[in-house]
Amino acid sequence: MNDVVVARIGKPLGLKGEVTVRVHTDLPQERFAVGAVLATDPADRGPLTIRGARMQGMIQVLAFDEAHDREGAEALRGTTLLAPADAVEEDDAWYESDLLGLTVVTVDGAIVGQVSGLQDRPAQDLLEVTLVGGGTAYVPFVEQIVPEVDVAGGRVVIDPPPGLLELGED
Repeated sequence: MNDVVVARIGKPLGLKGEVTVRVHTDLPQERFAVGAVLATDPADRGPLTIRGARMQGMIQVLAFDEAHDREGAEALRGTTLLAPADAVEEDDAWYESDLLGLTVVTVDGAIVGQVSGLQDRPAQDLLEVTLVGGGTAYVPFVEQIVPEVDVAGGRVVIDPPPGLLELGED
């Protein structure tokens, strides 16, 4: 069973060991339940046990049994939180590791390039695509534009609106 990234710890918040996190899961309520134990990268900073989880505006805030003050929270900055890939099933969810290297084709079958990254954004994720002719395009990872992801077949099918592939060219 492979571990997947579910969050990356940011800066401390307050004096009681809370930290902000950048969420990399569609189901934070399940992944960050009180008592959940998460592996870490680097491994020597964990495992970490969730003591508390809350939202502050649009920001996810976590507290861990292993960090009770600001100094402990600061020591966790930059730590990646990991969970087993199948611990919580996420429908229609793909991890960056699943997508990297997949061939990107249009609905008409034209080869566009290759997936080189997945950028986590507040409004929507973006597929980073290295274009066949050089440069990079950023494709909104939404069903209307990315109607098919075929990991087993090694491809992602896109239906880009006119001009989208030219927007991000280097």
